[in-house]
Amino acid sequence: MPVFNESDKIVPTLTQIINFMKNFSDSFEVIVVDDGSLDNTVELVEKYTQGNPEIKIIRNSHKGKGPTVWTGITKAEGRFLYMADADLSTPIEELKNLFHWIMEHDFDIVIASREGIGANRMNEPYYRHLMGRLFNYVVQLVALPGIRDSQCGFKLFKKKAAKEIFKRLTVYGKNAKDIKKGYMGAFDVEVLYLARKLGFKVKEVSVTWTYVKTTRLNPAADSIKMVFDVLKVRFNDLRGLYEI
Repeated sequence: MPVFNESDKIVPTLTQIINFMKNFSDSFEVIVVDDGSLDNTVELVEKYTQGNPEIKIIRNSHKGKGPTVWTGITKAEGRFLYMADADLSTPIEELKNLFHWIMEHDFDIVIASREGIGANRMNEPYYRHLMGRLFNYVVQLVALPGIRDSQCGFKLFKKKAAKEIFKRLTVYGKNAKDIKKGYMGAFDVEVLYLARKLGFKVKEVSVTWTYVKTTRLNPAADSIKMVFDVLKVRFNDLRGLYEI
């Protein structure tokens, strides 16, 4: 779970996750990777680990969401790796539904989707939905045809798939540079592009998702930068940087 200035929500989020996971799995770890928070997020997580040894905290310099997730995935040790946002805009209980498709249908990666039959988008401003649809049009055109929602921050991987994909990230991997402002980025596109290139089976599953207001997204500037990141993924492939 990547975090950046989450002091207002991190404790209830961890409580929901721990309570759910103790009933869902006999063995689990919760890796919280801090993206250079300026508030007391890290201190709150460290305090919460007392009595909850399943939780681990890793400190990163501020590089944005993609490199923060990259750190967590590279450190994770479980058979299955679940990526979740700190706001739990998709409830942790949806993990059961995603897990079903891995266990019963042998998919390598199952991603939460806010589009398609059965999906619910709660309280989302119209302009945010429009932005997302326009960006997805570019994503499908350039990199991921058929994937209707690459950007939902909740994804479940088999360990082999996650490790093989994330070690090959070039836009959002180990060489990512420090930044000054919050940035979510299009790292999901690079992840799913590599998943397909490596032959892993990907399944989109409709979920209920609730909009949580954020100040980390600059609608105009970030959207433009994310489009260039998507183009960079295709360009990197043409340059042979993703060769298997």
